[in-house]
Amino acid sequence: MRHTSRPVLLVVAHGSRDPRHAASVRALLRTVRGLRPGLRVEVGFLDFNTPSVPAVLNSLAEEGVRDVVALPLLLTRAFHAKADIPAVLREAPPGLRVRQAGVLGPSPLLLTALETRLYEAGLDPADKPTTGVVLASAGSTDPEAIAVIADIAREWRHTGWCAVRPAFASATLPRTEQAVRLLRDTPGVRQVAVAPYVLAPGFLPDRIARGAAEADVLADVLGDSPLVAHVLLDRFDACHRFAADPARPPTRAGNITTPPQPTWHPPLRAAV
Repeated sequence: MRHTSRPVLLVVAHGSRDPRHAASVRALLRTVRGLRPGLRVEVGFLDFNTPSVPAVLNSLAEEGVRDVVALPLLLTRAFHAKADIPAVLREAPPGLRVRQAGVLGPSPLLLTALETRLYEAGLDPADKPTTGVVLASAGSTDPEAIAVIADIAREWRHTGWCAVRPAFASATLPRTEQAVRLLRDTPGVRQVAVAPYVLAPGFLPDRIARGAAEADVLADVLGDSPLVAHVLLDRFDACHRFAADPARPPTRAGNITTPPQPTWHPPLRAAV
């Protein structure tokens, strides 16, 4: 067995019964590979789709891979990133060093990706000062994740929108349709746009789309946006640098090392 010291990027996706989900994830990874041809990128799913995360880890270990950076394909740090994914990674084969990277959000690039999707859906950039936007996320029972979405909405408002309101497809309120109606009654708002803060199609994104029926513009999911791919690579690089820095000992759990989760840096308003 030939050992390799180059880290492999393992993207950990949730998985879905909806075939569009896995197709969108694989399209995003093709974009990532195009941006970083020398990097080996694999995907493992927590549920519903194959290959599973344990299957990929076992296969990599059998090939002689020593280092893996496992990157949660998530926009907020909620239960999956805090519990499900670490539990799966702790079962990695002995000798395989696994580092869990931070989730993708928050990031100024993701906000730029959302705006790009809105403009692709027909929104005129010149109408930004009179447009109210619903930042529609999947939702979570985790207070930290809910607070992050609210923070993103506040920051995004400072980039020139007339108003921005968060909405959630599950677990908490308001729903997308409620946020649309609230924006209709907001002074200065002439049109309402819905920006799904989700990565791939599926049950909850479809619920967001139904809730946007009374909006003027509905953007597509983030999908295989090159900006999302850049964020993914940024998280990979940050995790790799952290593990290589002897002055910053990592938090360890079994054979998993975990760097700190990125926060707002640089500020979102500086990205515009």
